[in-house]
Amino acid sequence: MKCPYCGEVESKVIDSRPTEDDEKIRRRRECLTCKKRFTTYEIIETVPLMVVKKDHSREVFDRQKLLNGMLRACEKRPVSYQQLDAAVGNIEQNLLNSYDREVSSMYIGDLAMQELKNLDDVAYVRFASVYRQFSDVNTFMTELKDMLDTRSKNGDK
Repeated sequence: MKCPYCGEVESKVIDSRPTEDDEKIRRRRECLTCKKRFTTYEIIETVPLMVVKKDHSREVFDRQKLLNGMLRACEKRPVSYQQLDAAVGNIEQNLLNSYDREVSSMYIGDLAMQELKNLDDVAYVRFASVYRQFSDVNTFMTELKDMLDTRSKNGDK
């Protein structure tokens, strides 16, 4: 760490402690050349997760936006807020664990549909109808048929 007084880069840490908000580490240092003391702060470097939309524009991932979309799909359904919050948490963790700093909105939508499928079939179909932009009833029926076929193969009711 470069000394603000003499410009020397060698210093030693005398004291370290977290700040009041626990977001940073405050370090008291002493320059090994001029012996003057100074304070530095260490923070976690975060790189925002960017969402690449269908029109190729980019925006920062917004957890609340995803949660709101899933809440709309679950309106008047027996799905608790805690279940949805956990599902969004799973999606967010999956995205952060991928180490990709840019992810397509299509991929996020697919993850949301997987989570909703595990929670509630009706919510899944609602979300899918908006997300996949079904152009007609036949496309919608094909999706329903696929879902029912999958359920019967798995022995679900």
